[in-house]
Amino acid sequence: MSTELLIGIHSVEAALNYDAGNILELYVESGQQNPRVRELAERARDAGVKPHARDKADLDRMTGGARHQGIAAKYRAPPARSESDLPAIIDAAGNSALFLVLDGVTDPHNLGACLRSAEAAGVTAVIVPKDKAAGITPTVRRASAGAADRVPFVASTNLARSLKLLRQSGIWLTGLAGDGNQSLYACDFKGPVAVVIGSEGEGMRRLTREACDFIARIPMQGSVESLNVSVATGVVLFEVLRQRTG
Repeated sequence: MSTELLIGIHSVEAALNYDAGNILELYVESGQQNPRVRELAERARDAGVKPHARDKADLDRMTGGARHQGIAAKYRAPPARSESDLPAIIDAAGNSALFLVLDGVTDPHNLGACLRSAEAAGVTAVIVPKDKAAGITPTVRRASAGAADRVPFVASTNLARSLKLLRQSGIWLTGLAGDGNQSLYACDFKGPVAVVIGSEGEGMRRLTREACDFIARIPMQGSVESLNVSVATGVVLFEVLRQRTG
């Protein structure tokens, strides 16, 4: 496990909610009157973590000038899951499997927003390439509003191989691209599926696209060529949820 600094109310609260045992130290701005910060400090004490008072200048230096809202925590971050974990994740999900595959998303704010949508839509796991893609960082945790701690996150050393495993396990792969040959709303997402979305600039890589069973597009009427990757992710995942919940 690596150690990182959680910055701000949302990040610290998420860790207290879902992984309090890995909070090593808590830092609270001296004289802090924010009731949410004070509540988190009390919860940390109850969990056996003693809050340390720091003046604002110290906390500013510690967090690199980030907007810390008067609170930060040293956190022992669990490692991402690997390809070897996928078979068990797939088996546990069964026919309700919904995987989100992000092929090379590099902006941590985009990844955090994608994780937030994934958690809200009930995604089974998010799969990313281990290299040349964003991983879970403090920035991602803040942008995800705690979702980074609740959605299984798989860093694959060979994304094409992981996609092949999904297909062999009976999961249909739908890639998203502006030149897709069918509308997103014509796709059937009721069975076990994986939604595959490419990077911010280049979209899906060739091998990733070739691994997909279908290539769909989001119908648009405006003049923009594409949506932000996190916006597109939200559109697709909530179409899946709409179909599954009626």
